[in-house]
Amino acid sequence: MNEETQNDPEAERVRQLALALPLAEEKPHFDRSSFRVKNKIFATVGHPPGRCVVKLSTADREALLATHPDRFHDVGWAAQGWLGVSLEGLSDERLSDLLRTAWRQVAPATLVKAHPELEP
Repeated sequence: MNEETQNDPEAERVRQLALALPLAEEKPHFDRSSFRVKNKIFATVGHPPGRCVVKLSTADREALLATHPDRFHDVGWAAQGWLGVSLEGLSDERLSDLLRTAWRQVAPATLVKAHPELEP
């Protein structure tokens, strides 16, 4: 956890939901906290407060941008599937869905297959 996220309740919410996923761990990533599975980042949180970034398929990313432009936004790494998420007012259920989707995007196929409960 970095200094900026220590007092951010939205960052803490992301942290709790992300770390509940199998083999998920938190590690620093520049000025952010990252959440990883098998050392592959599936989400970051930390700057700016109240937002996170998740790794999605191109199709999922584009669909969310098209249907909810007030909630989702492009980030500098959009070409690799990264999507910015405004957390204010986002339900735990929806945030958990996004984090599970991001986790599945980067987790090894054998690990994903071992956890069918995380399928949409």
